Amino acid sequence: MAADIKHTAHAVDASAVLRLLPSRPRMLALGEPTHGEDALLDLRNELFRQLVEQEGYGTIAIESDCLMGLVVDDYVTSGTGTLDKVMERGFSHGWGASAANRALVRWMRAHNEGRPAPERIRFAGFDGPLETTAAAGPRQALTALHGYLAAHVDPGLLPCTADALDRLLGPDDDRWTDPAAMMDPARSVGRSAEAKELRLLADDLAALLDQQTPHLIAATPREEWDRALLYGRTATGLLRYHHSMADTSPARLTRLVSVRDRMMADNLLALAARGPVLVHAHNSHLQREKSTMRMGGAPLEWWSAGALVSARLGEEYAFVATALGTIRHQGVDTPPPDTLEGLLYALPEERCLIDAARLAAALGGTGPAPRVSPWFGYAPFDPAHLADSDGLVFVRDLPRS
Repeated sequence: MAADIKHTAHAVDASAVLRLLPSRPRMLALGEPTHGEDALLDLRNELFRQLVEQEGYGTIAIESDCLMGLVVDDYVTSGTGTLDKVMERGFSHGWGASAANRALVRWMRAHNEGRPAPERIRFAGFDGPLETTAAAGPRQALTALHGYLAAHVDPGLLPCTADALDRLLGPDDDRWTDPAAMMDPARSVGRSAEAKELRLLADDLAALLDQQTPHLIAATPREEWDRALLYGRTATGLLRYHHSMADTSPARLTRLVSVRDRMMADNLLALAARGPVLVHAHNSHLQREKSTMRMGGAPLEWWSAGALVSARLGEEYAFVATALGTIRHQGVDTPPPDTLEGLLYALPEERCLIDAARLAAALGGTGPAPRVSPWFGYAPFDPAHLADSDGLVFVRDLPRS
């Protein structure tokens, strides 16, 4: 068995990953089983550099706020701002503090220096403006979308004025971003009269943007139109999310995670339309199978962004998961030998790329036992998902960042 498994292992590089696939995908998704570990982000950075230099990939998309990500994209493409400010303002979830993320941004800016615009590589966040404990209000996205349309279409076609939007949004965003609303639907404003009217207006503004596409593409730079589409997706998605936060039914949390991944999927499909993309996020957001977790003591099950995108792109979507041996600084020690991670831990390589289909065949019908994590922040790879993954990166020991 050990010999069979060893024959499925390769060095981790872009060419080896692409050799596992029937054709070069428009979207290559690299998952991770835990967040905040620079060793995994360093591996991501290395793979992205190879994909850019050897395979012509042009965009990296990470699990971070899509609107904040525009700050990073402006910097890496045109040098707008300073590196320190970009790291502070361009990432959600506190990931601007990561040394590996800083190294990625610095390398992308250096790579783009002096290159013509069509040859510059791009950065994107593809998550909604959502944190674990709160959701942003729709003000930024709605006002930006309205401002773009007001500048370029007949004012009589607009469903409302900027003042009307401002009045409905309220004097500040505190009522939208109240962390207590995450677990208490009574604290959410998502089904207030103002929120319901804003949902209709956001839908009307997004529809007007679509209806005016030929004119807008001719009248404005393509980049401005692309961003207006992002503002439209984000505004309607956020208002849908806030509407679900006010839900009192047992399906409330399932609706919330489903809306979030739908927002992610819509952003990824838009990115895939402009060329090959490397996507990096948690395995649970990128896998083809239904995702599961427990939140508030309840089991949740939903289709991830990766499952939604895969259903649309078919073989043009590829998913490579990451599995880990140890994270000793978080109490995750040597995996039991009867688990998938335990079998891979017996390999001598510190990290390797596994041919998932060959490994599934080598394991036969009696798959390894699922690993149980002693730490909530790490999700072991489900061996039942092996056959539906295109590859598996295994990192033997994860050092402290």
